[in-house]
Amino acid sequence: MELPAQPRRVTIVDVAQHAQVSTTTVSKVLRNAYGTSPQMRTKVRQAIAELGYRPYAAARGMRGQTYTIGVMLPDIRNPFFPEIVDGLTDALWDTDYQVLMAPGRSGEEAEARVTEAMIDRGMDGLVLVAPVSPRSHLEHVAGTVPTTVVGRHGHSMVYDTVSDDDLAGAALVVDHLVGLGHRRIAHIEHAETDPGRIAEMPNAIRAEGYRQAMRAHGLEDETDIVSTTYTQEGGYLGAQKLLARTHRPTAIFAGADIVAMGVLQAVSEASLAVPGDISIAGYDNTSIAALGPISLTSVDQAGHHIGANAARLLLDRIADRARPSAQVKLSPTLVPRRTTAPPPTRSPRPEGGPERAAVHSTGQRNP
Repeated sequence: MELPAQPRRVTIVDVAQHAQVSTTTVSKVLRNAYGTSPQMRTKVRQAIAELGYRPYAAARGMRGQTYTIGVMLPDIRNPFFPEIVDGLTDALWDTDYQVLMAPGRSGEEAEARVTEAMIDRGMDGLVLVAPVSPRSHLEHVAGTVPTTVVGRHGHSMVYDTVSDDDLAGAALVVDHLVGLGHRRIAHIEHAETDPGRIAEMPNAIRAEGYRQAMRAHGLEDETDIVSTTYTQEGGYLGAQKLLARTHRPTAIFAGADIVAMGVLQAVSEASLAVPGDISIAGYDNTSIAALGPISLTSVDQAGHHIGANAARLLLDRIADRARPSAQVKLSPTLVPRRTTAPPPTRSPRPEGGPERAAVHSTGQRNP
């Protein structure tokens, strides 16, 4: 059986003939270059729409631009990262740029493979979200292609950064819990194993913000940190350790909302009430945190604004590779919800006691 002939790809020549203009004019319209009237641009765009013309990215790349931006996400399961991507894509909506994403899997080797693949495919710029790669690799990447780094603190001469004020964000949580009357406030952090990057990582800075805030309230002796991972499983395992303490905390500050989801699970399995027995706060203010059945108190670090700023800085860098690097630090806010309340006025009865009440992970005791 003879296969049907494949349709011929529409070319810039076809568009020019259809619009009755030169190929140079079509090229200028595609590049948003000077030298074409509004009427001419309308005529060319109408021809593009009628013919279904799509620019060939590889050919455009040979001429200097592919109009693609690569975004590396460390973990596609974390609900905070899509908010950054939304802000990024919204900021690029009125441009010719398209976003292509790939997971970095929170590892140096995987990140290197992703960034190198993006460079090899001629992407015009990269946005690296919460990378764990050493600064030397980030600067190597930025020296090759315009790069914006999101979620890493510190200063570089070759790439721009957008981050949250994580010290202030952690203090907001501790201040809120202390204001409710809590003293035994624990924190679940993401274990940072590389001393060379610890000063730049948001998880380490949030943990330091927690320590500083506890000291500021005279609660240094109550400081209690469990190091796991910024995952739901990490939150679950961390909460299990904290709940096994002889004097367990009355409040847990999870370093990310996804961590708090694991904490809620562990607390529910321990037949404890939130916030009746224990208060829980997260960080990121994701859409999940705002869901009614969860109603998680969380720090809002404005993921949409982070993404929009990353896009702005990257476009500026693409336009001018030699400009001085820029650092944007956003101020977080606290969004109190139902998972935080004053601590219990009495110690809960031992598990399995005769008067143990039924409890829910996000509600008060049943009557």
